[in-house]
Amino acid sequence: MDRIKLADFEHDGDLDRDIYENELKDLHHRLELIQAAYINQGRRAIVAVEGWDAAGKGGLITRLTAPLDPRYCKVWSIAAPTQQELDRHYMWRFWQKLPGKREIGIFDRTWYGRVLVERVDNFASEPEWRRAYDEINAFEALHIADGTRIVKLFLHITQEEQDKRLKERIETPWKRWKTGAEDYHNRSQREAYLDAYEEMFERTSTPRAPWTVLAANDKKTARITGLRAIADALGQGIDLAYPPASAELIKLAEAALGTKINR
Repeated sequence: MDRIKLADFEHDGDLDRDIYENELKDLHHRLELIQAAYINQGRRAIVAVEGWDAAGKGGLITRLTAPLDPRYCKVWSIAAPTQQELDRHYMWRFWQKLPGKREIGIFDRTWYGRVLVERVDNFASEPEWRRAYDEINAFEALHIADGTRIVKLFLHITQEEQDKRLKERIETPWKRWKTGAEDYHNRSQREAYLDAYEEMFERTSTPRAPWTVLAANDKKTARITGLRAIADALGQGIDLAYPPASAELIKLAEAALGTKINR
């Protein structure tokens, strides 16, 4: 696979609002049909979202979940591990959150923290985070072999755009909850994170679980591109034709509603 370089994803977009709304509506319908097929066919999927602070992960996930039935999808926002989690293998806490049949699990940050923040801030030793690449690939391959679809997205923004968004967050009272000292600590480590991200892509973008990088300086463009990537990956090879209602159900509905049911 071609090597992913984040510098190739720094172009700015400016998606027209009408085009955005029409694209969003079409993608929401596709995702609704895909989820219906997953529920009906007992399938499961994981959507893993990584990216810089303030890159728009939450906005993308909000648009992803909007058309989905919440009974069959779950968003996991991954924070620092608890002491109970630290006492176990770093993958333990993720096993507890994996989707079952008929479910789509959405991860806002993931097990890749082992080779990102834990690497950059020395929470894991070099031997620990280096062997994690193989552990992660094996973890994902195990679930893919068991029938789980895995989609991995990374939202990339420039330093200039990140600074603009961090400033907006701290200046807007109802957005301040989104920011804190950790954002500025991470900002100071940008070069180390660039190295970590690009090695992560090189070591873990596999044929069956590739990374898709989104140029995210323009939020609307990133959302449409991201939702399209998710719909393409989850819908590939899936029969989206929903089965007809049973004759018994049609008969019951017609009797109860007093009207003819179109089949």
